[in-house]
Amino acid sequence: MRPLNTKSKEDILALAIPLFARSGYSGVSMRSIAQKVGVTVAALYHHFPDKQTLYLAAMTQVFVDKDERLGEILSSSIEPKKRLAQFMTSFCEVVDKDNDFCMLIQREMMDGDESRLRLLATEVYHDLFQGVTNLCQELDPKQDPYLLAISIIGMVMYHFQTAPMRPYLAHSKEQHSDPQVIARHVTNFALQGLKTG
Repeated sequence: MRPLNTKSKEDILALAIPLFARSGYSGVSMRSIAQKVGVTVAALYHHFPDKQTLYLAAMTQVFVDKDERLGEILSSSIEPKKRLAQFMTSFCEVVDKDNDFCMLIQREMMDGDESRLRLLATEVYHDLFQGVTNLCQELDPKQDPYLLAISIIGMVMYHFQTAPMRPYLAHSKEQHSDPQVIARHVTNFALQGLKTG
């Protein structure tokens, strides 16, 4: 095992994220993470007092750069329809490039642990979701912005979550996996539904 000071929190998180993505929260132990990282279990606990703290840090880490990039778009002063299109393009590119991000979210939904879901909603996803909700309010004040935000995010996520199966579905084309094609489709679908397109 390597000494404690040779592994930073960032090093640990970089190796823990794929483990959580593949096996879920319950399928990963602190011992298996320490082994993968190359530190003692005691050294791991020095950085993270328990598995939940490590897991929340991993989820935050996998999301932090995405939140910053997408948050800049959502808080910009450009016209709402153009802002939606830019957000969709960036969001689709982010999800397409980071399989761990998509898998972590999918696993959390399947696990359904209320305390972790609450933590993720309030500590990790809050600002981004609030930004999407605010944009939806601007796009159509007569609609429920919460439901619109859930629908828009859900449409994007489902496209990527079903990616392994989609090539086998009738009428599948290679272009259907292109994040820009998906972004345009979801944007147009949302705007038509709002009657603002």
